Parts: sequence; structure tokens; C-alpha cells
Amino acid sequence: MDAPTPTPQPGPDSTPAPRVSRRARLIGGLLAALALGGTGWLAWHLTHPAAPAGGVAAGPGGQGGPGSPGGRRGPMATTVGVATAAQASIPVTLEALGTVTPQASVKVRPQVSGVLDKVLFKEGQKVRAGDLLATIEARPFELALQQASGQRQRDEAQLDSARVTLQRFKTLLEQDSIARQDVDTQAALVKQLEGTVLIDKASEGTARLNLSYARITAPISGRVGLRTVDVGNVVSSSDANGIALITQVSPIDVVFAVPQDQAGALQQSAAAGTVMTVTALDRTRSATLDTGVFASLDNQVDTTTGTVKVKARFANAALALFPNQFVNVRLQLATIDNAVVVPVTALRHGNDGDYVYVLNAAERTVSLRPVQRGQASADSIQIASGLKAGEQVITEGADRLKDGASVTLPGGGAGGAGGPAGGKKRQRPDGAPRAEGQSGGAASAPAPGSASSAGLANSASPAGPAASSALPPSAADAAALDATSAPRRHRRASQAEGA
Repeated sequence: MDAPTPTPQPGPDSTPAPRVSRRARLIGGLLAALALGGTGWLAWHLTHPAAPAGGVAAGPGGQGGPGSPGGRRGPMATTVGVATAAQASIPVTLEALGTVTPQASVKVRPQVSGVLDKVLFKEGQKVRAGDLLATIEARPFELALQQASGQRQRDEAQLDSARVTLQRFKTLLEQDSIARQDVDTQAALVKQLEGTVLIDKASEGTARLNLSYARITAPISGRVGLRTVDVGNVVSSSDANGIALITQVSPIDVVFAVPQDQAGALQQSAAAGTVMTVTALDRTRSATLDTGVFASLDNQVDTTTGTVKVKARFANAALALFPNQFVNVRLQLATIDNAVVVPVTALRHGNDGDYVYVLNAAERTVSLRPVQRGQASADSIQIASGLKAGEQVITEGADRLKDGASVTLPGGGAGGAGGPAGGKKRQRPDGAPRAEGQSGGAASAPAPGSASSAGLANSASPAGPAASSALPPSAADAAALDATSAPRRHRRASQAEGA
């Protein structure tokens, strides 16, 4: 008869199957909870960037940031740029596109026809009125002058003879030796010769004038343009190009158009004797060409454009303005003194009108303030009402703000009470101090087996996902490390009991 098979007894190294299965389920659940909590924390961290140092907003009821026990995260503070409203004198200006127009522009043409003998000017030269520019062959005009002079002398001699004869006839008439008809005829002859002599004098003057026209002089002072004719050519008064073109460049005018609504203000200022400054700028508005004054206003409105032409006068001492040049014109109508001005970027526009964000320095929050805008310049704008000088307004980052929002200044602390100030220490979960902004990586995790590690392991439970996700990054890493090493410690403990 076969002996009964002995029942195997569990050795010292063996572990009861039910006990191993229960521990496996407990450890598996713990690991799953920790993995789920770590995944949730990572997702939250990626979608909610950390606040800047010293800029963690306090939670409701004075609770701290996410690092404080039992606290909850408050609204994130926005980093903004700030400027102070100041009082300044702001000019009231009009800007337009103008055309440089010389006060006088003359095309020099010869008065008589002839061969061009000399050209005495250089292209681009500045000349004065009366300066000799060119000469025409003068011999034909000299001969014509001599002819006219000889004709006058002959007729004057005949006139003298007729006058002597008339005087004799009068004497004979007194002696009753001649008929009165002869005396009257001689008197008429004298008058006829007097008219002939007068005509001769005019012809002589014309010949002398033509001779002077052989010398071509500058009619005005200005700058000579390019030469259009050479020596040896026959020139006349009918030539389209003439000899040269002279334009007066100093002083010079700029003509531009302003809206018809500003015509009344311009006329009143001109009638009051107000000197209105006009600045001529280059094409890019970056350089000032010259500064002048308002000169005159046209007497009618252009019905096509609804504008009025204005003329400004410039000294143009540096010759920076050229005739027919297009320039940008800035006309200063008046100056507003003690105006409250802010940067242009501070003013915003909404459905209810213009507004600015005013900084509350004590609370580090902003308030939406409706304002009324005034005159504007290139980089600043006047606030006619709603803001006082000395108040601070937001110039950058206002797109992310609303009324009462907390803000962070570029070089200062965060807005909102309860946030830790920059440079202060925060307590880690293990009780060791940690500087503000220190990341919870491997360098800050407690070593396995330490007091903090044991405390985190003991706090793990089936409700671990919620508890683990609430831990700061350094504590979560320590808990995951402790949970990983837990099965090994239990296995060693079981082996020790069996031995």
C-alpha cells in the first residue's frame, strides 16, 4: 500500500499565495494612483505657466500660492509697462503736403534778334538784378542809331531855317510888304518840321534802346538754371527756351492746402497778428528742411477738394528748399499750456469711448478710467478730462487686463496681496527652506528613507490620486520614488520573518 504523499509545507522563502496577491493589488493600485496623479500634475503644469518671481497672487481669504499648505492658486498677475501722466505744452498743428514755389521765376529772352556773341554766366550761379548775362552782336544796332541820329540832325537844320524865314515874313508883314497868306504858310511849315524832328528823336531813342538790348542782363536776383543756347546761335524774342531761367530761391514760398473747416481759425489768427510757425519736413518726416511763418490765405475754397490754399514763407538760407519740390508741412496753429499728456499707447478705445487703465500703486491693481482725448502729437496725446497729472497709466500689456486686475511691474513686486515678496524663503513640504522660484526637480527631492520620504509613503492611500496631485513637484517625485521602493522593503521583511 502506497504511503500517503506528504503535503508540502511552506518554506522560509515562500510567501502564501493569498497574501502575495493582496499586496500586489494594493501596490498596483498605489502605483496607478501615483501615475495618474503625476500625469494630472504634468498636464496642469504645462497648461498653467508659473507666475514670475515675487508675483504669485494670493488666493481668496488671504491664502498663499500653490506652495503654501491648504492654499489654492489665485489669478495670475500680468506684467505691464507704466508711464506717469505729466503736464506739458502741446502744440495744435495741421499737417499737409506742400509744393515749394519761388517768389519770382523769370525766363530770360533777348529783346532784339541777333547773333549771340558772349555768355557770361555759369550754370547754377547766383546772380543779382542787373548783372550782365550775355551779349548780342551790337554793330547793326550801332549803325541804326547813327542813321537815326543823322536823320534827326538834318530835320533840325531844316526846322531852324524855316523858323528864320518865318521871322522875316513877320517883319515884312508889319511893313505891309508881304501877304499874310505867305506868313501863315511859313508858320505851318515850321510846325511840320518840328513834328518831323520829334519823330526823329523817337527813332534815335529806339535805336539807342535796341543797342542797349544787345546786352542781356538779369531782371531779378536769383539762381540761374541750365544754359539752353550756345554762342554763335541767332536768338530772338520769340525763342521758347530763351537764354536762361532765373528763379528766386531766397526767400521762397511753400503752397499747401488745409481743410476748409480750419480756414476761419487761420484767418482770425492772421488778423490778430499771431505769428504761426510753419515747418517744412522731408519726404520721410525725419529731417527738418527749414522753418518759416504763415504768409497768406487764399480768398476762395476749392470746390473739388474742399480745401483752401495757404502760402508760407521761408528764408531758405541753407538752400534746402528747391522750386517745385514736394515737402511735408506742419503748421502750428496754437499751443495748449499745462495739458495733461500720456503716451499714445496708453489710450485705448472701447464701445463706450476712450479709456485708460490707471495703476493703484498700493494694491498693485488697475482701474478702468473713461477719459476724453484732446490734441495728439507724434508720441503723446492730451487727456482733456478724466485723468490728473501724476497718475500712473498702463502703456504695455493692457490687452490682457480688465478692471481690478492684478499687475506686475517690470522691476517691482506683483500686484495683489498675500503673494510672497521677491527674495523671501518658502518652506518645502519636508520643512527645509527653499528659495522663491526654485524648481522641484531631482535636486530638491528628499533622499529615499528620510523622514520626509517615509511620511509621504505613509500618506499614500487608495484615494491617492487627489492627494498626490495636490503635492508640490518635489513632494510628488519623492512619493513616486518611495512607492517604487515599497515592494522591495515588504519582500525583505517577509524573508526575515520566515528565517
